[in-house]
Amino acid sequence: MKIRFSWKKLTLWLVGIFLFCGLVGGGTAALLFYWASRDLPAITRIADYNPPQATTVLARDGSVLGLFYHEKRFVIGLKDMSRFLPLSFLAAEDDSFYRHMGVNPVAIARAALINFRTGTKGQGGSTITQQLIKQLLLTSERSFTRKMKEAILAYRLEKNLSKDEILTIYLNQIYLGEHAYGVEAAARTYFGKHASDITLAESAVIAGLPKAPSKFNPFRHPEAAKNRQMYVLGRLRDLKWITPEEYAQAAAEPLVYWSMPEGQGGAALWYLEEARRLLIEFFTEHNLKALGVETRKYGEDYVYEAGLTVRTAMAPAHQQAAGRALRRGLEELDKRQGWRGALQHLDAEQQRAFLAASAFAPLDLAGKAWVKALVTAVDAKEARVALGQGYTGLIPVANMSWARKPNPKVAGIYAPAVKDARLVLRPGDVIWVSAAELKMRETGPKGRKEQKSVPFDPAAVRKETPIPLLLQQEPAVQGALASLEPQSGDVVALIGGYRFGESHFNRATQARRQPGSSFKPVVYSTALDFGFTPSSIVLDAPFVYVNPYTNEVWRPSNYEHNYKGEMPLHQALALSRNTSTVRVAQQVGIANVIQRAKALGLEPAFPQELSVSLGAVAVSPLNLTQAYAAFANQGLGVRPRIITAINDAQGRELYRQDVEHWQAVTPQNAYIMDVLLKNVVNAGTGVRGKVEGRFIAGKTGTTNEEHDAWFVGFSPYLVTGVYVGYDQLRSLGRLEQGGRTAAPIFRYYRSVVEEMYEAQDFVMPDGIVMSGGFAYRADMPLEGVSATAPDAGDGTVVDTSEGGEDLMRQMF
Repeated sequence: MKIRFSWKKLTLWLVGIFLFCGLVGGGTAALLFYWASRDLPAITRIADYNPPQATTVLARDGSVLGLFYHEKRFVIGLKDMSRFLPLSFLAAEDDSFYRHMGVNPVAIARAALINFRTGTKGQGGSTITQQLIKQLLLTSERSFTRKMKEAILAYRLEKNLSKDEILTIYLNQIYLGEHAYGVEAAARTYFGKHASDITLAESAVIAGLPKAPSKFNPFRHPEAAKNRQMYVLGRLRDLKWITPEEYAQAAAEPLVYWSMPEGQGGAALWYLEEARRLLIEFFTEHNLKALGVETRKYGEDYVYEAGLTVRTAMAPAHQQAAGRALRRGLEELDKRQGWRGALQHLDAEQQRAFLAASAFAPLDLAGKAWVKALVTAVDAKEARVALGQGYTGLIPVANMSWARKPNPKVAGIYAPAVKDARLVLRPGDVIWVSAAELKMRETGPKGRKEQKSVPFDPAAVRKETPIPLLLQQEPAVQGALASLEPQSGDVVALIGGYRFGESHFNRATQARRQPGSSFKPVVYSTALDFGFTPSSIVLDAPFVYVNPYTNEVWRPSNYEHNYKGEMPLHQALALSRNTSTVRVAQQVGIANVIQRAKALGLEPAFPQELSVSLGAVAVSPLNLTQAYAAFANQGLGVRPRIITAINDAQGRELYRQDVEHWQAVTPQNAYIMDVLLKNVVNAGTGVRGKVEGRFIAGKTGTTNEEHDAWFVGFSPYLVTGVYVGYDQLRSLGRLEQGGRTAAPIFRYYRSVVEEMYEAQDFVMPDGIVMSGGFAYRADMPLEGVSATAPDAGDGTVVDTSEGGEDLMRQMF
């Protein structure tokens, strides 16, 4: 039987098969779509984009003090970017971004073909929208399942956000190497600019990074970065988004890679760390709720991810001058204490390894910097050292004359100078050295030979000529400096120790030490309100006090262990006589002294003990400095300001500390104290704190056995407190009092910053008369009341058994 072929039937069969396959394919696709979209994350995480951002801390002049971040990111808008930056990313990553709906089928097909040919999954064909979905909502897993989910989410995102919004989020989110997230951080990191200022050539470099941030890192692989840049520029030219002339100019533009500093470093790190500590303490969960901030983060996480702008009161010039002054003062004290020995001693093999590892260059000694050196030879007159790279140095014995063997019983100022270098160093020692100034003799204007010091010049160094050096030693002693402006309370400088890297413990704010005699102005300020005047007669004589409740006996004495008998109050304060102060405090009542301390802003809980009058209660250096501010500013106490304002990433103000004053003492009381404390600096224990041409008042303080040394000095525009002491209580050495140890640090600092202020004397208020160079209240007799009673006022008597004969001789 003959089978007849029918085109009609074939056509029907083919149509049927096609429809069946279409239905099966469509059903399969629908099932796959349903399966892939069942557990997709919500795109609200992108719509409500709020990524971790760096917090920026600013100094008072607006300069960047430092950054806090987990991810270095600064969110900006398209209008804040160079016009070439978005174009470069689109050319490199997704040139059809503004035409597709989140997925580019042509790019996917092209990538699939390449992957099929190469047998890899290297090409993804993802659009910028898909890349954003992968970064924020999905994982980096390379699978068809993830691709399907990515495509679905990309389509949904395009329906919910505009193209510009998606591109803005992408350019802020993407990681671009060197800890930089987003284009603003990348512009700062690679070119030291803001994203708004970068050129076409620089934009092309940054836009080439997403493909492989490490491979195309300009710092590590400049040639690869250049090649990638040329690819991006070529894409821009081919797309006709730039002209041939712009292409040629960008291709020829030299690329200079450098990073915008993230902070000021050095001494400024003390202030930055204090700001960080205060921020973490402030942004508790409770405080954030009270501020109306909706966040799951608080404390350190909030500070490091909220993108805050924090304004501080720090003045960079003050901070740097204060850091240098404290370091200089501590190094001078350390040298008076003697030589503790070399950093280490090396054998022959270790010496060769030390020199081989050294990368020394003469520039390392510029600016009085220190470097490590290896002692190679020593005789009585000098020590020779190797610095590395063929450079050598010479340390004459005169440049190590301070390096005596430590002896706490011998005051450094009286210790004999070292005259034999062999008593200090030996070959193999590793030591710190700095460059010495060159001494040159020149003929003066009158024909006389004069010696002149010439600063070290690294350019003049030759390998064949040893560099004159000074022996150095890192201090073991610590200290602090706090400086504030009494009108505003701005803490313009805050130094917490010798070097920040060794410790983050800020002694200016966190240490609590007895202030000793630097507390005495509180006592004398109180006394002025109870009838005492600068001419009041007070007794400096042996004294014993028996506590009527505990029967404990207290015998205060003077630092010099002698007594001067009766003297005017102004002299007792200038010479810092302890027994006179105790008598004054007892007469006015210790409760009134404590009340005055609180009025001045001192924070400790003071016991009702007479020893409080000699500074027996520990305070922080900043708090004591704050207390003196009332004397500097016509009796007005002030709250110190470290952080002045905080704004969130949207610019909303979260915190502001306004200037806060209160009337701590009367203007008349403050002015009388100003004149008395100027006398301390001009003719008393604080003479080393004097700054030529300036009106400085202040008070020294030294605790028992020279454990701590203080000096707080002030003028009408600036109050500065200096503290010196070991972290673990021990003596600073014989004769290391506040006037010798702390006051010079004050002078080093203030001599630098005084030029920032007009010279001013303290303003005399109404109701004051002057007599004999001292100020008096016009409504009180000049002689005032006295504190000369030999008994303690509570039935106990003055102990005259010790030193009584000397006292009798002084009095008669």
